[in-house]
Amino acid sequence: MGTITTKDGTEIFYKDWGPKTAQPIVFHHGWPLSSDDWDTQMLYFLSKGFRVVAHDRRGHGRSAQVSDGHDMDHYAADASAVMEHLNLKNAVHIGHSTGGGEATRYVAKYGQPQGRVAKLVLIGAVPPIMVKTSANPGGLPLEVLDGLRKTLAANRAQFYIDFPSGPFYGFNRPGAKPIVGVIQNWWRQGMAGSAKAHYDGIKAFSETDFTEDLKAINVPTLVMHGEDDQIVPIADSALLSVKLLKKPTLKVYKNYPHGLCTIYADVVNPDLLAFVTA
Repeated sequence: MGTITTKDGTEIFYKDWGPKTAQPIVFHHGWPLSSDDWDTQMLYFLSKGFRVVAHDRRGHGRSAQVSDGHDMDHYAADASAVMEHLNLKNAVHIGHSTGGGEATRYVAKYGQPQGRVAKLVLIGAVPPIMVKTSANPGGLPLEVLDGLRKTLAANRAQFYIDFPSGPFYGFNRPGAKPIVGVIQNWWRQGMAGSAKAHYDGIKAFSETDFTEDLKAINVPTLVMHGEDDQIVPIADSALLSVKLLKKPTLKVYKNYPHGLCTIYADVVNPDLLAFVTA
């Protein structure tokens, strides 16, 4: 584990576990969490002999709580700074939700041009674009996102209990049994970060258009999505992304929620391994 300082002076925390000679698997976390959200996957791939790397996005987890730069261009540049510092090559990048947007822009803008990327995985990811626009009529209305900002600003601590207790993991569905430890861990990760970074991050994950990034990506890309994703609906994300990617594979999980990597790690992890080693 260590830190690097980016060109604009932001300190980014990262984890780097496993043999330095092994193929790297790089994980990009979702909003408003940290690299800890990937613990289960990192331990799994570590046990399979891979090198596993994950960083905390600026303003999240243990990275610096800076005022500015909470947008996808900075997120991708920060990720690139970590990859260049560690000189990672032949890496598989795996991004969940907002991290899927970050990974998409990183691969298109930095990873591919630098020859560092072997494959990409997008899980419950925000691309191509979340917000409703004339070009994306099926997207989320801006009013919904404004509501998220309002709720966060009013009582972030309560919001970060309610969100994982409900739609994030599908615990609001009939018959679902909330897992207290999972909810508490989500809250712990969220509250470790910066309120401003999380507030600004809503615009970053919802209004960024990744269409051209997706079109530019030519490495094999696995798109995984829960059919019952209440946060990033599959029809407006994964099903559109696969039409833009050059080498996509789509894997849909019936009735799985947005937080499928945590709730169904026993299914997701072997599927990831199969793609990585194919």
